[in-house]
Parts: sequence; structure tokens; C-alpha cells
Amino acid sequence: MYLLSFFLILMAGVMSAMSQGPSHVFLLAGQSNMSGRGGVINDTKTNNLIWDGQVPPESTPNPNILTLDLDKTWKVAQEPLHRQLDRMKSCGIGPGMPFAHEILAKDPSFGAIGLVPCAMGGTKIAQWQKGTALYNLLVTRARTAIQSGGKLQGLLWYQGESDCGEQEYELYKARTETFFTDLRVDLNIPDLPIIMVVIASAEGNYMDAVRNAEMSIKLKNVLIVDAMGSTFIQDQKHLDTVSQIRLGQKLADKFLSSFPH
Repeated sequence: MYLLSFFLILMAGVMSAMSQGPSHVFLLAGQSNMSGRGGVINDTKTNNLIWDGQVPPESTPNPNILTLDLDKTWKVAQEPLHRQLDRMKSCGIGPGMPFAHEILAKDPSFGAIGLVPCAMGGTKIAQWQKGTALYNLLVTRARTAIQSGGKLQGLLWYQGESDCGEQEYELYKARTETFFTDLRVDLNIPDLPIIMVVIASAEGNYMDAVRNAEMSIKLKNVLIVDAMGSTFIQDQKHLDTVSQIRLGQKLADKFLSSFPH
């Protein structure tokens, strides 16, 4: 009887959050380490990369953590968050769910959180400029999320590993600042909070230059969280589950300590 009552209460909470939509909305964008590769392993039988299916407590479904589906409806969020969008790659654990769990743990009265997955593995900052397919998708999904009545609280941005080549790194700061500015204009939120993860791995020889570019951006309400010190899956480029959890918690702490909510 107790279990049945608990289940009914839980389902009532789920249906209420889904019907009303989230109170607070966060965009998740960038490349594969935002999409999430935690728990991705090489299947020795097929020699393909697969997710091991292990969901840590910090990433379990919660009726107060929703995600915007590709059909433009809110659903209870489940890992891997980016499996619909970044479907050409093997997605695993990312920072989004641990971020939301940490916010609710630190502030139980915060209200329902809506996560809007928009990240795409292997993308360069040039692919996020105004007018590109990824930029348009990000803006469209952000507007859809806002229309449900929730407040857009911020953008969590983790990108730059693919811009560490000789042809890209010198343009990274200017392109990133332009992207942030254009996004704020098109969403009509001039002071949109942006928390940017400073990269800790790279596709190329200029990681330090890109890190310096990220840390030198001084736009209003753009803050950073450093991924340096992370541990990685076998490829030594993608954060493992433990580091994704730690990163999500650091992003949550940065948001709660820096922005009104």
C-alpha cells in the first residue's frame, strides 16, 4: 500500500511538472563534452563505441528535471540527454543532469528545471555563428522553451577542443564573443547568463591558446568553470562519468553563487 501511494504521488508530481513546464530553463550547447561521453566504451565484439548504460545517482530521472524533446514537448529527463540530437555519435553521461541535481540539492525550493540539449559533437565555433544550422536550432529551441512560460536562466557552453588547430585558434575569441552577443540579441536577453567551460583536452596543438582565449573573454555575465584536472575515457579527450558529475556540480555552484534566480 505504501509503495502504491508513493508511486501515485510521484506520478502526480511528474504530470504536474510536465503539464506546467519548468520554472527555470537552461540551454546546453557546444560539442561532445557537453553532449556527454561519460561511460562510453569500446565494444570488443563489434569494435564500436557504445554507452555502458551506467547511470550514477547524480544523473537519475527526477520529476523536477525535464528536457525539451525534439517534438517540442517537455519530458522527464533521462541520460543520455543528447541521444536524440547528437545521434550520429555514442552519447553517454554529460554535465547537464548532475548540474540540475546539484541545484535542487542546494536549493530544494528552486522549482522544476528544464534542460534544452543543443550540443553537437565535433563542431567548431564557426559552425555556431549566426545563420548556421546549429545556431538556428539553438535559437529555435530556446524560443520554444521560453514559450512554455519558464524563465531562460542561462546558457551552459562547453566547446573549443575542435578549434585548437593552426587555422582556428587565433580567431576563437572573436568568434565566441560574436556568437554570445548575437545569441543574446536574437533572444532579446541582453544580459543572458553564460557559463563557459574552459577546455582541458584538444584536437590540435593549440589548447593553451584556446584556453587563454576563453579565460580572456570579458563580456558581462560570462563566467568560466575550468575543466582542467578532469579524468577521461580511453580516448583521453572526453570526460569520464566522474569528471562529468564534478563539472555539472561546479557549473551549478557557479550559477547559484553568481546570478539571481
